[in-house]
This record gives sequence, C-alpha cells and structure tokens, in this order.
Amino acid sequence: MKQIESTALFFEHKHNQVWLDQLDDKSLFSKLLNLCDSTGLYIIDEQQRVLYWSATLANLTGISEKDALGKPCLPACRLTESDNGKTLSVLLPCADGNTVAAIKVAQILYDKAGIFAGAMALLLPRAEQAANLPLRTISAEAKQNFQGIISRSPAMQDVFQIIQNAAETEATVLVRGESGAGKELVARAIHNLSARRNAPFLAVNCAALSSNLLESELFGHVRGAFTGAIKDHSGLFQRARGGTLFLDEVAEMPMELQAKLLRVIQERNFVPVGGDHSIDVDVRLVAATHRSLREEVKCGRFREDLMYRLRVVPIFIPPLRERREDISLLIWHFIQQHNAANFRQIEKIDPQAMRVLLDYAWPGNIRELHNVVEYAFAVGRGTTLRLSELPPEFREPAPLMDQRIKQNLPLSPEQEKTAIRQALEQSHGMVTNAAQLLGMSRATFWRKRKFYGL
Repeated sequence: MKQIESTALFFEHKHNQVWLDQLDDKSLFSKLLNLCDSTGLYIIDEQQRVLYWSATLANLTGISEKDALGKPCLPACRLTESDNGKTLSVLLPCADGNTVAAIKVAQILYDKAGIFAGAMALLLPRAEQAANLPLRTISAEAKQNFQGIISRSPAMQDVFQIIQNAAETEATVLVRGESGAGKELVARAIHNLSARRNAPFLAVNCAALSSNLLESELFGHVRGAFTGAIKDHSGLFQRARGGTLFLDEVAEMPMELQAKLLRVIQERNFVPVGGDHSIDVDVRLVAATHRSLREEVKCGRFREDLMYRLRVVPIFIPPLRERREDISLLIWHFIQQHNAANFRQIEKIDPQAMRVLLDYAWPGNIRELHNVVEYAFAVGRGTTLRLSELPPEFREPAPLMDQRIKQNLPLSPEQEKTAIRQALEQSHGMVTNAAQLLGMSRATFWRKRKFYGL
C-alpha cells in the first residue's frame, strides 16, 4: 500500500507533472526497462504473450529473450486480474527440465477504456537460489515487519489486517496458534496500535502457576489472606489499569478461576483474595491458547460462557510450516540480530544447509527457528553457516514410513497416531500429500487427525 501511495504522490505532484510532460514516453519506458534488466521482470499482453523478458530471467531459466518474446508465457508466469498486487509462490520451469522455486509479484495493466491489456511481474528466486546472495540483498527483498512480526506470507497479511482493525476497538481478542508461533507478539501489536498504548502491557502464563498462585497474581491479595501474606499485593488486573492484560495459555486455567475471570469480564470489578471490597477493572483483555477452546468445552475442561466472552475477535496464526516463504526471511532476520553482537558475522548460508532448513517441519515454529540460529552462532565459526553447524536432528536421515502402512496391515491406535504424525512431518504439513502417503482419502485423514488431536 505504501508503494501505491508513493506512486500516486509522484504523479499528483505539480512539479512532477511539468517534468514528465517534457519527456518522451517511449524513451522513458526504455530506460526503465534497462534499469530493470538486472531483475526478474517480464511483461505480457492481454493474450498472455511475452513482450519483455529480462536478462536475469534468461539466466535464471535458461530461456533466452529471443525464445521467449512473442510466445505464450509459461503456465507459471500467466497473470490474471485476480493476481493484481498479490505475492504468489510458483515453480518456474527451466530449459534443462529442472524447476526454480520463485516468488511472483504482479501488477495488472489496463488500456484507456479500463480493459485488461496485460501485466508486468517480478520473479524473485526463493531462498534455495538466494542462499549465497549478500546479506544486504536478502534484507532488501520484500521484507515486511509489522509491529515486530516478520512475514511476507499472504496468510499473515490477513492476520495483520485483523490486528489493525481489532486494535481500534476495545473488543476482547483470542489468539490461537501453536507453541512458538508468536502469540505474545500479536498481543503486543494489538496493545501498541490501540488507544491504550501508553498504559502498561502485562502478561501471565496461566499454565506456569498453580491455581492459588495464579489467583493471587491475577487478582492480588490482602495482608493475612493466607500464610505468608505479610502485606497487601496488587494483582495484574490492578497493575494493568488503563492498559492491556495478556492471558497466555488461557485453556490451562483451572475451572474455579474461570468462573472468577468470567465475573470480572461481566461485572468489570473483582475482590482480591481475602478482601472484602471490590476494585473496578479498566483493562483490555487479550487471551491466547494453542488448544481449540471448542474442543476443551466439549471435554468439560473449559466454560462455554467464558469461551464466548474471550473469543469476540478470534485470530489464528498459521504455523511456520504453512507459510514457508517466511522461513528464509526469519533466518536472515535472526542472523542479523546475532551479527550485531559482533561475535560472529554470517554473510551467507551453504546451499545444503539452507535446503535442510527449508525442508524442516518446524514443530516449534519461530521460537525453534530462533534457537537453531543461536545454536549455529554458538558452535560454528566463519562467515558461512554450514550444515554441520545445525542441531543434530537436522543431520539425521528422515525416518522411513512404517512398513505396516505400506503393506496396509492393521495398526493399533498409537501406531496409527504415530504414522499420521510422521506423514505430516514428511509432507511438511501438507494434508493432501500426507493422506497420499498413508493411502487415505483427504476426508479420512482429516477425521483421524482431528480424533488424535494432531
């Protein structure tokens, strides 16, 4: 959006209009194409025929400009009006029969009557090809940072929009995502974008404290409320006054505290442990969980009325394995952070190491990825990150699918659960591929995956 706004300002500025009127359109366009020849730029007409094919694309694909011009574009390069402004992942066929993983960014062109007249697009090689580019080149490639959340995934752009919209309200937000996916970053983004940004942001992990300690931490206690309570203690609801309170892993909250939390949300006041008078509440609640609250309600572990109070605005963070275009971006982001410490400077990643990193399922998501980069800085030396500097699990061969699966022999529930988990890991979370590995229909695979909680 910022690029579009900048372009609009360029053409709207009076001085620029006078300057543009002096120039020859064809000459200007020719010079722009010359500048773009070092990028993966191509242009097609309304019939999907190639009008321009940059030298960089010729080198990347082995398809010369002479062979590309005037011909129908490759299927991976086709562009329609629905692609306008989108970032898409494609596999680009090469002249030698191989394919190149690339990111396609398109802009649709219209004639003076507003009819589709073609399009232009950039094809940017993905991390496998970019692994040996200088760090500054990687950093400049379509990097996005939304309130500290690093992503260029289209799925995450939708999340960013929900965060932006929700922050403008006082609605309670429930963030759901796997461990390490960045749920607290989402909560902080909501706080920082809200009218409460200048007040406190406080967080508590509901799974880390016992029931009594969690109650005291949330609501505070008065002197003498229990053994060891030698003075009054202000709880988080009181200390976060005017700000935001983040309840992480809220599904782990004991049932008796769920009832008290529900009352606080409804009545906007609470009574400290051992107290005899209520205290007004002025906080915005953001809760998070890696579990499905609906499933927890069905199992009798979570109050249904509280679930509806907490999930006024639900936000789901896709796991890292479902937004693989973010992996290389995050790797270089964390490398830059550690480079700043001046202990070791990593300038490139060995292609074999990058391939392994991109193929990994990342069950621990962004937190695990950060730990892997930190491990590499600790055990390795030199300016290249090598495969030998990754944790042991990255150097172990991928386990073969259980022979019982291949032979269609009956499995115990535990064996079937293990097989489904293994299939998901081998297919990098792609359900269709995992189902094919097990010889199941997609619907059967989904049903069994849900049954086993995977």
